[in-house]
Amino acid sequence: MDDEGLDPSAPNESEQRRMALQNILDAWDEALAEGVSADILATTAIFAALSDMVEAYGEEAVAEMAAGLPDRVRQGEFTLNRVMN
Repeated sequence: MDDEGLDPSAPNESEQRRMALQNILDAWDEALAEGVSADILATTAIFAALSDMVEAYGEEAVAEMAAGLPDRVRQGEFTLNRVMN
């Protein structure tokens, strides 16, 4: 631990995001292999994420964040295999 109580060997935020996404994708693949439909997985994942965020930040903060999602989707932020022109 350093003077601020942080573990210098802990993964940084970028690495944590990569690890989190990999864990979610692995669980996603496992659920698909067990016969869960991709649509049900997606809606359940969104529900779980929003529920957790509401608990942590409150309904209004999450509603404000969610209000920006349509533009982010349209701009391709969530498109994994986007072709850039």
